[in-house]
Amino acid sequence: MVNKTAKLGGAASDVLIGKTAHGLMMMTWKPTPVPDDDCFAAIKAGIDALPPGVKMILTAFYGQDATPANLELVARFFHKYPSYADKVFLSVKGGTKLHSLQPDGSPENLRRSVDYILEKLNGTKSLDLFECARYDPTYPLEDTLNVLQDLVQEGKFKYIGLSEVSAATVRRAHKVAPEVAAVEIEISPWSYTQETKDVIAACAELGIAVIGYSPLGRGFLTGQIKRPDDLEEGDIRRNLSRFQEDNFKHNFAIVDALTAIATRKGITPGQLSIAWVSARGPHVVPLPGSSNVKRTLENLAGGDVELSDEDLAEIDKALETHTVKGGRYVDTVPNEKLHLWG
Repeated sequence: MVNKTAKLGGAASDVLIGKTAHGLMMMTWKPTPVPDDDCFAAIKAGIDALPPGVKMILTAFYGQDATPANLELVARFFHKYPSYADKVFLSVKGGTKLHSLQPDGSPENLRRSVDYILEKLNGTKSLDLFECARYDPTYPLEDTLNVLQDLVQEGKFKYIGLSEVSAATVRRAHKVAPEVAAVEIEISPWSYTQETKDVIAACAELGIAVIGYSPLGRGFLTGQIKRPDDLEEGDIRRNLSRFQEDNFKHNFAIVDALTAIATRKGITPGQLSIAWVSARGPHVVPLPGSSNVKRTLENLAGGDVELSDEDLAEIDKALETHTVKGGRYVDTVPNEKLHLWG
């Protein structure tokens, strides 16, 4: 059983959660989806590892409406295990255009998006938190938040979250909606820029939880992926800049350095990365994905690892020595088109 817990922020500040969450997206967003039995066992193992009364954050992302597989998986899980619904804090990202991953913050689309999620959940689990996957700058943030506030009042979901936003946007949102419970951004030893630090600091000041997705660098920092060809055909990571052949070889020095530190501590490289993300603050919750029991429990145990000042200094030195090569997504596509740090 794991021990560390955290609290969400804003209107959800009384919700006690595990210090490490569980991402479900890659259970279905891959060329060969993982069988239900494996996914369900991994989800159950994570929930069962928490102390009584502590909720597990499960996050899903449906993206374009043509691929509702992630939500349908969640619905099948809670249909089979209805007693687990009250043990889970379910967060879902949506708010994209029909048949697209581009954000659409129009009132009509936000309502459609939330209703679509509820339709796919089919009454098996209430939607605890909804967040737009990206901020749509074509609509005033204040208007977007007002629509989400209306949806909360209508009982569609309980809490509002933000995703992939800048510190300035967090502060702007807080003025309109101080009830915002969480902000989801990418955080890992190889994704820790000034923008990341600014969001973490702003959320600490405003009493908002930070959910750090991809704390394992999309699996790269576990050391289990030795070369790009280890990824199956169709894996989206094959398109990402950091996984291209030359960048991959350069970046593996980061894995080697972190592995050496982890080995001396008697933990895995993945656990070291999760512990490092968790150490960014008591309000920071790492969000690794996993579709098997062993890795799920390993991830949760990583959130319980305590890193000393000496450990953190050694990790910082390793990251300064071995800089990452390549952007978070695709270098040829500007951040504005990817809607990063909106």
